[in-house]
Amino acid sequence: MGKAILLDVDGTLVDSNDSHARAWVDVGREFGLDIRYEAVRPLIGMGGDKVIPRLTGWDKDSPQGKEIGERHGKVFRERYLPHIPAFRGTHELLHFLRDLGFRLVLATSAGKEDLDAIVRQAKLDELIDDHTSSAEVNSSKPDPDIVHAALGKAGVDAGDALFLGDTPYDIEAARKAGVPCIALRCGGWWTDDDLRDAIAIHDDPAALKAEWRY
Repeated sequence: MGKAILLDVDGTLVDSNDSHARAWVDVGREFGLDIRYEAVRPLIGMGGDKVIPRLTGWDKDSPQGKEIGERHGKVFRERYLPHIPAFRGTHELLHFLRDLGFRLVLATSAGKEDLDAIVRQAKLDELIDDHTSSAEVNSSKPDPDIVHAALGKAGVDAGDALFLGDTPYDIEAARKAGVPCIALRCGGWWTDDDLRDAIAIHDDPAALKAEWRY
């Protein structure tokens, strides 16, 4: 049994993946860009360093890239975040894992401002021990930087941790860092075949708690 659980947030603990995608569509319209939901939805789970170039051709650190990235965050937080719920069983799962003695660290490709807002919205503050965000690493998922950073925050080696995520990017990032990943279907979009490299797949946090065997 591991000593720490590293947790993705969007699509894993909170039902926010579609909202992130729709915020990109909204922002694309403002910038005169044809950003379609079907194009951006599969990218949710990666950070802005990868999403922005794919959608716009602009580098994330270019003036245009910084502007559209900041605008996306603002649109997401103001227009969508107030209506985003935690998934079924999220709080119960986190209480359960803490009672088992795990240290809980959020490991997400979200920017710090988005992450802080989501944590407050979903009332996760008192249930986690620490967190890392894209602001603390050079490259987002599926690169392993965030997982390595979360391991450092948790104070454990890869062999003493499990990763919980909802996308192939989570699974790949965890694998590259040597951490087994449990996948959840609740993030949507991805099939079980897409998630096949996880050590297990569960419907949502409530199902994971009910079927816990790790």
